[in-house]
Amino acid sequence: MAESGPPVDGDAAPSSSSSSSEASGTCPGRWERLRLAAGPWARTVALVAALGLLYFLRGPLRLRDNLVAVTVFLSTLTPKFYVALTGTSSLISGLIFIFEWWYFRKYGTSFIEQVSVSHLRPLIGGAESNTSPQSSFSASNGESETNRQSLSECKVWRNPLNLFRGAEYSRYTWVTGKEPLTYYDMNLSAQDHQTFFTCETDSLRPSDAVMQKAWRERNPQARIKAAYQALELNNECATAYVLLAEEEATTIVDAEKYFRQALRAGENVYRKSQHCGSQSPQHEAQLRRDTNVLVYVKRRLAMCSRKLGRIKEAVKIMRDLMKEFPLLSVLNIHENLLEALLELQAYADVQAVLAKYDDISLPKSAAICYTAALLKARAVSDRFSPETASRRGLSTAEINAVEAIHRAVEFNPHVPKYLLEMKSLILPPEHILKRGDSEAVAYAFFHIQHWKRIEGALNLLHCTWEGTFRMIPYPLEKGHLFYPYPSCTETADRELLPTSHAGPASSLPPSFCGWGPVLKEFFGTLLSPLSFMMEKIERLMPAGLWHQLTQI
Repeated sequence: MAESGPPVDGDAAPSSSSSSSEASGTCPGRWERLRLAAGPWARTVALVAALGLLYFLRGPLRLRDNLVAVTVFLSTLTPKFYVALTGTSSLISGLIFIFEWWYFRKYGTSFIEQVSVSHLRPLIGGAESNTSPQSSFSASNGESETNRQSLSECKVWRNPLNLFRGAEYSRYTWVTGKEPLTYYDMNLSAQDHQTFFTCETDSLRPSDAVMQKAWRERNPQARIKAAYQALELNNECATAYVLLAEEEATTIVDAEKYFRQALRAGENVYRKSQHCGSQSPQHEAQLRRDTNVLVYVKRRLAMCSRKLGRIKEAVKIMRDLMKEFPLLSVLNIHENLLEALLELQAYADVQAVLAKYDDISLPKSAAICYTAALLKARAVSDRFSPETASRRGLSTAEINAVEAIHRAVEFNPHVPKYLLEMKSLILPPEHILKRGDSEAVAYAFFHIQHWKRIEGALNLLHCTWEGTFRMIPYPLEKGHLFYPYPSCTETADRELLPTSHAGPASSLPPSFCGWGPVLKEFFGTLLSPLSFMMEKIERLMPAGLWHQLTQI
């Protein structure tokens, strides 16, 4: 009886959807067959209609008179005009040929092909259109995935090796009179401090309430004054010692003293918070804050030991910190450990750290990619010679080293020019943009000495890094091992790096930064013989001759 009853809505829905899908499946097929059958006839009818329209409009358009005028004009042209036209077209063709040859030699791809693929093909409609619902759904999913990746790639990260504000950045300002940090960078640091070192229960403790206001102060002297006020209220205020170590200490030794005081205070507070951490959300937030303070202090103490030459002590602190707080890998403490191990030349330990963190499921960084390339280059760089390699080919170890360099360059193409000293280094910012110029500055500032220490490593990098762009000639559209290079890095780096520093576009090939710099470089190369001759003439002529000639 129940089976013979009327269907409910849930039973009727599938039948209606299936009938609509069948209708939608038959109609497009029928229209497609009609369109294909009528295609040749439609083109013929359109051509006849256009010729008929042109015939009927021959009077208003005065086609006969215009044709006669063109014939008279062409008959009056002299042979000199055709000679000049031929010479001009030959000159333009020669310039195009020279530019194509120069561009291919420098970047390994055709300029005309790249322009046609990147700009003309979308206008002509060379991309195949697929209007099926499945394809549109997958396309929308792909676009959203690309957008999510672009947003994650353009996220600003805390620099794991950032310098001390008072002991290093301020000393640079005193000596040069220049500000090494931008307002945007310092504002991000202020937000980080408020996130790491404050919580909801700070208002219950007078010293923490004072420090909560101190982290929001823009004036450094006001922050330091507030830190002393907090210590007067509570001699065990760890965040006050942290602020004094970062901003008031003028040497690394003084900063280390403040951090040791912060460590003693932070450990006491952390132990107290552990006993009551699970009682309420407020106590959990306080435990999280105390954990952040303790990890931050231990990490900065390790960095102080590294800067003061006690590298083994720094390595021990970092290892203990990573073992005690394994869930805080987002702080990238392993990058501090990698740099310290490279300074010890403990390459086996470096390889062990890379085996754990250079994983496909973990986010990459310039330190990870370029350190992996450095270790593979170390195995072959002392015997590498471009002439020998071109004559006998690359060995397996050399191929692995070159592939590792290409992988690193694809991740961050700004780094090689700093390592090869083709661009001047500046003090690294407190925040970096992964795959950006700011990350390249931060990496090269600390790691260039490790590349110089390994014989032939920089020579191998110099000979092979530009080959990456022959493998991926369109990095903004398609990558090889990573996602396409994000186009938002230049804008973010401009906010993170001081204005006196050359822009990131100067360290990239034209496929990243447009064709203006390419044309400027090409014409500079083309006119270099003329400029060389002018320099020689100016040296041979008397100093005031040009001035005398201009007065005639």
